Amino acid sequence: MNIAARSSLRGFTLIELLTALLILSLLALMSYRGLSAVLDARVHIEQQTEKWRHVTAFFARFEHDVKLAAPRPVRTATGTAPAWLGQADAVYEPRLTFSRFASSEGMDTPRRIAYRLNEKQQIELWLWPVLDMPPASLPVRYPVLSGVTRFEMQYLDMNLNWINTWPSSPNDTPVPRAIRLRIVLTTGEDIVRIFTLTS
Repeated sequence: MNIAARSSLRGFTLIELLTALLILSLLALMSYRGLSAVLDARVHIEQQTEKWRHVTAFFARFEHDVKLAAPRPVRTATGTAPAWLGQADAVYEPRLTFSRFASSEGMDTPRRIAYRLNEKQQIELWLWPVLDMPPASLPVRYPVLSGVTRFEMQYLDMNLNWINTWPSSPNDTPVPRAIRLRIVLTTGEDIVRIFTLTS
């Protein structure tokens, strides 16, 4: 066999094989990093979507409740309570307690409800079974939004002033004209919504 025939049958050298393996390793590493970044982004998007889904559901529930606010005081074990009671400095009591009509769909009943931020950074919904609260009547409590560091409300009076408590004077109407709700999430988002009241 001549030299030309032998050189045509010659295989890869060790250096060529190592170079090819190095290039393949770099390509595999870049592909892995790209896939890892895509998967991390997907997990982050899913977490954000779930968080905002809960926030949206909370605001829808809150709006549904306040739109049905009833201008009716209630009887309690110690006397009467105003139709709408907003307490800016409440810690162990709800920030907002009010009477609510039944919805037109017939899915709700008239009842007394309240909202409070608890020590677990959850906004709680308190539901009493009826409007007038008999002695020793306790509400059922449901967490409706988690991961909240601030839960604040202001109320619009007849002079178009925002005030922190309701009622603030004997001349106030049973229900304010509007409510401004502010929540701050543990992730830093500061959200403000205003709801007009029809009662």
